[in-house]
Amino acid sequence: MKRLFILLFCLISIPFILKADDEKPIAVNDLPQEALTFINTHFTDTKISYAKIESDFFKKEYKVIFVNGQKVEFDKNGRWKEVDCKYSSVPTSIIPETIKKYITEQYPEQNVIKIERDKKGYEVKLKNKLELKFNHAFQLIDIDD
Repeated sequence: MKRLFILLFCLISIPFILKADDEKPIAVNDLPQEALTFINTHFTDTKISYAKIESDFFKKEYKVIFVNGQKVEFDKNGRWKEVDCKYSSVPTSIIPETIKKYITEQYPEQNVIKIERDKKGYEVKLKNKLELKFNHAFQLIDIDD
């Protein structure tokens, strides 16, 4: 009886496991309005290659990949989570003023190539691969090389 129950449970859970990491392309206009505004404000001259939605059991995220390799990730509401500009610099208008000031004073020759934000704060990656972590009060809390 136990084996039958385990087999039945496995058969029922397979569709949920397969659906857990669902990615599909979407039209750019299907992005949340806040994401569209962000792109139109900070990436006006950059052509979009494609956009996609990633669905998980409990969350939904959007990704926009540009022709030049830049990438922006958004949460379910369209708030940016990550901006990755591997071969260029993150638009300075995205970087909070306090963080921008710190980087300008401490690392004047470096550009920001990636910025992430989450519940803990901000993580900034510089061109020299140095990673700076800031809390939500924009205080430096960690440096990773």
